[in-house]
Amino acid sequence: QVQLVESGGGLVQAGGSLRLSCEASGRTFSLYTMGWFRQAPGKAREFVAGIGWTSSLTVYADSVKGRFTISRDNAKNMVFLQMNSLKPEDTAVYYCAADKNSDFVRKSSYEYDYWGQGTQVTVSS
Repeated sequence: QVQLVESGGGLVQAGGSLRLSCEASGRTFSLYTMGWFRQAPGKAREFVAGIGWTSSLTVYADSVKGRFTISRDNAKNMVFLQMNSLKPEDTAVYYCAADKNSDFVRKSSYEYDYWGQGTQVTVSS
Protein backbone atom coordinates (compact mmCIF):
# COMPACT_ATOMS: atom_id res chain seq x y z
CA GLN A 1 0.00 0.00 0.00
CA VAL A 2 1.21 3.49 -0.87
CA GLN A 3 -0.09 6.76 0.50
CA LEU A 4 0.46 9.96 -1.46
CA VAL A 5 0.26 13.50 -0.11
CA GLU A 6 0.49 16.53 -2.42
CA SER A 7 1.49 20.04 -1.44
CA GLY A 8 2.55 23.29 -3.05
CA GLY A 9 -0.64 24.43 -4.69
CA GLY A 10 -1.91 27.97 -4.44
CA LEU A 11 -2.93 31.13 -6.22
CA VAL A 12 -0.56 32.64 -8.77
CA GLN A 13 -0.78 35.21 -11.53
CA ALA A 14 -0.52 34.23 -15.16
CA GLY A 15 3.12 33.84 -16.14
CA GLY A 16 4.12 32.82 -12.65
CA SER A 17 5.50 29.56 -11.29
CA LEU A 18 4.62 26.94 -8.72
CA ARG A 19 6.30 23.75 -7.61
CA LEU A 20 4.11 20.87 -6.54
CA SER A 21 5.45 18.12 -4.30
CA CYS A 22 4.16 14.64 -3.67
CA GLU A 23 5.41 12.63 -0.71
CA ALA A 24 4.91 8.88 -0.81
CA SER A 25 4.94 6.30 1.91
CA GLY A 26 6.01 2.72 1.32
CA ARG A 27 9.25 0.88 0.65
CA THR A 28 8.58 0.16 -3.01
CA PHE A 29 8.03 3.75 -4.15
CA SER A 30 11.19 3.70 -6.24
CA LEU A 31 9.75 0.91 -8.39
CA TYR A 32 6.58 2.75 -9.36
CA THR A 33 5.89 4.90 -12.36
CA MET A 34 4.54 8.21 -11.08
CA GLY A 35 2.16 10.63 -12.71
CA TRP A 36 0.56 14.01 -12.24
CA PHE A 37 -3.03 14.53 -13.33
CA ARG A 38 -5.37 17.48 -13.07
CA GLN A 39 -9.08 18.07 -13.03
CA ALA A 40 -10.79 21.37 -13.69
CA PRO A 41 -14.42 22.01 -12.67
CA GLY A 42 -16.81 20.25 -15.04
CA LYS A 43 -14.02 18.50 -16.91
CA ALA A 44 -12.58 15.02 -16.90
CA ARG A 45 -9.35 14.23 -15.12
CA GLU A 46 -6.44 14.56 -17.54
CA PHE A 47 -2.85 13.43 -17.69
CA VAL A 48 -0.24 16.14 -17.16
CA ALA A 49 3.12 14.40 -16.81
CA GLY A 50 4.65 11.09 -15.86
CA ILE A 51 8.05 9.72 -14.90
CA GLY A 52 9.48 6.23 -14.88
CA TRP A 53 11.16 4.74 -11.84
CA THR A 54 14.65 5.49 -13.16
CA SER A 55 13.79 9.11 -14.08
CA SER A 56 15.18 8.48 -17.56
CA LEU A 57 11.68 8.36 -18.98
CA THR A 58 9.43 11.41 -18.79
CA VAL A 59 6.24 12.07 -20.72
CA TYR A 60 4.22 15.28 -20.93
CA ALA A 61 0.85 16.34 -22.21
CA ASP A 62 1.16 18.60 -25.23
CA SER A 63 -0.54 21.41 -23.32
CA VAL A 64 2.27 21.62 -20.75
CA LYS A 65 5.31 20.54 -22.78
CA GLY A 66 8.11 23.07 -22.42
CA ARG A 67 6.51 24.71 -19.37
CA PHE A 68 6.27 21.90 -16.81
CA THR A 69 9.00 19.58 -15.56
CA ILE A 70 8.47 16.39 -13.60
CA SER A 71 11.20 14.92 -11.43
CA ARG A 72 11.61 12.48 -8.57
CA ASP A 73 13.91 11.78 -5.65
CA ASN A 74 13.66 8.10 -4.81
CA ALA A 75 15.84 8.47 -1.72
CA LYS A 76 13.25 10.84 -0.25
CA ASN A 77 10.14 9.19 -1.74
CA MET A 78 9.23 12.44 -3.46
CA VAL A 79 7.91 13.48 -6.86
CA PHE A 80 7.84 17.07 -8.05
CA LEU A 81 6.11 19.09 -10.73
CA GLN A 82 7.76 22.39 -11.57
CA MET A 83 5.23 24.59 -13.35
CA ASN A 84 6.44 27.68 -15.17
CA SER A 85 4.70 30.20 -17.42
CA LEU A 86 1.38 29.30 -15.88
CA LYS A 87 -1.81 30.11 -17.74
CA PRO A 88 -5.39 30.53 -16.48
CA GLU A 89 -6.27 27.29 -18.25
CA ASP A 90 -3.86 25.46 -15.94
CA THR A 91 -6.30 26.11 -13.08
CA ALA A 92 -7.35 22.76 -11.63
CA VAL A 93 -6.94 20.36 -8.76
CA TYR A 94 -3.66 18.52 -9.30
CA TYR A 95 -3.27 14.90 -8.26
CA CYS A 96 -0.25 12.72 -7.78
CA ALA A 97 -0.67 9.06 -8.73
CA ALA A 98 1.35 5.84 -8.65
CA ASP A 99 1.29 3.00 -11.18
CA LYS A 100 2.71 -0.21 -9.74
CA ASN A 101 2.22 -2.35 -12.82
CA SER A 102 4.17 -0.68 -15.58
CA ASP A 103 7.74 0.18 -16.47
CA PHE A 104 6.61 2.91 -18.83
CA VAL A 105 4.42 5.97 -18.46
CA ARG A 106 0.73 5.46 -19.13
CA LYS A 107 -1.64 8.35 -19.69
CA SER A 108 -4.91 6.78 -18.62
CA SER A 109 -5.95 7.51 -15.06
CA TYR A 110 -7.50 4.04 -14.89
CA GLU A 111 -4.01 2.49 -14.97
CA TYR A 112 -2.92 4.14 -11.74
CA ASP A 113 -3.33 2.33 -8.46
CA TYR A 114 -2.80 4.96 -5.80
CA TRP A 115 -3.88 8.60 -5.63
CA GLY A 116 -3.29 11.59 -3.42
CA GLN A 117 -6.03 13.88 -2.18
CA GLY A 118 -5.15 16.67 -4.61
CA THR A 119 -3.91 20.23 -4.32
CA GLN A 120 -5.62 23.27 -5.83
CA VAL A 121 -3.79 25.42 -8.36
CA THR A 122 -5.45 28.66 -9.39
CA VAL A 123 -3.95 30.92 -12.04
CA SER A 124 -5.42 34.40 -12.32
CA SER A 125 -5.37 36.40 -15.51
